[in-house]
Amino acid sequence: MEQGQVQLYWGEDDFAMAKAVEELRQAVLDPNWVSFNYDKIPSEESDAAIRGLNQVMTSPFGMGGRLVWLADTTLCQQCSENLLAELERTLPSIPQQCVLLLTTRNRPDGRLKSTKLLQKYAQIREFSLIPPWKTEQLVQQVRTYAQEFGVKLNSAGAELLALSVGNDTRQLFNELEKLRLYGGDASKPLDENTVAALVISNTQNSLQLAAAILHGEQEKALELVTDLINKNEPPLRIVATLVGQFRTWLWVKLMVSEGERDSKIIAAAAQVSNPKRIYFLKQEIQSISLLQLQSVLPMLLELEFCLKQGSETMSTLQTKAIQLCQICAGFPGTSSL
Repeated sequence: MEQGQVQLYWGEDDFAMAKAVEELRQAVLDPNWVSFNYDKIPSEESDAAIRGLNQVMTSPFGMGGRLVWLADTTLCQQCSENLLAELERTLPSIPQQCVLLLTTRNRPDGRLKSTKLLQKYAQIREFSLIPPWKTEQLVQQVRTYAQEFGVKLNSAGAELLALSVGNDTRQLFNELEKLRLYGGDASKPLDENTVAALVISNTQNSLQLAAAILHGEQEKALELVTDLINKNEPPLRIVATLVGQFRTWLWVKLMVSEGERDSKIIAAAAQVSNPKRIYFLKQEIQSISLLQLQSVLPMLLELEFCLKQGSETMSTLQTKAIQLCQICAGFPGTSSL
């Protein structure tokens, strides 16, 4: 490296961030001198930041560079005047071949002087999870990582893979590795049939749950809830998929009810990457009212709140699934009437 570096990684995508940290480690450190030149300092230590700043000012021993990692740092959320002064003194003066890495799951607070200082001296990378309903971004993420893996996918295959793994980058990497091994050196892109045969799709099962709720099929919805939990699908991910799907249905229904007929305009509003899907989405929501769809989202947000407050997973999901089915079926006494 030509100069000292400061790297700030932030966001909730732990897997993608961990991969980037490992890539940085390999780029900076000589494997024979790691024990001399690598420090990971957890935020729980009372003097973590000061210790990290002191360490990064020491030139590396032997070959390679030095990497000092302040893990789960709170520097971008709170910073004392004394610590700010140390940052101002240290960041411009980090020795050549030394790298200071700061990681945090929280968005840096742009109002803080420490954040503004890091914006001046650090290379900042965001590792936020893509919301499950932003299908176009998820498809683009699949295409980007597929290119890195050397996996060729046709458009339908990329869309199905994005739909199957959602925003779970760990599963995406695992599935792409599987597809890479299967495809070998084949020049022909893998299609949706190959993806469907090889990819594990809990998200797809969550979409089946959304469809069962939409059609008021209580028994099927309860079976799918049980199946998803038995497969260890995270409950909040199930809810996120439901929110994304019902949000899409709501937008399509709203646009259609306002007289919009252009599929491209509807697709843009609903954040659907392929306008051809709009025809099928219209068919899916033909027999449900706009008011019913509007009643579903608050209940899904209530479900998310209950799960985050520690409610028992299975019974909570089952109860809400029944209530949601009743709303969509238009049962008397539900909030959709």
